[in-house]
Amino acid sequence: MTIDGRYRKNINPGLEVDIVLKKDQKTGNTVRGIVKDLLTNSQFHPHGIKVRLEDGQVGRVHTE
Repeated sequence: MTIDGRYRKNINPGLEVDIVLKKDQKTGNTVRGIVKDLLTNSQFHPHGIKVRLEDGQVGRVHTE
């Protein structure tokens, strides 16, 4: 089951997600981790909700 990472309602702290870091936007490489904070305030973002992982990395939730 994949979540739609473009909608804030689908993302919660503690959720394991794949994110695309800013430096990897062109390549699409992803990093897996646990969500610590949601950084996007809007309910929808076309490129994915921006989150901070528990290890401190920041990126947008990857949607396939």
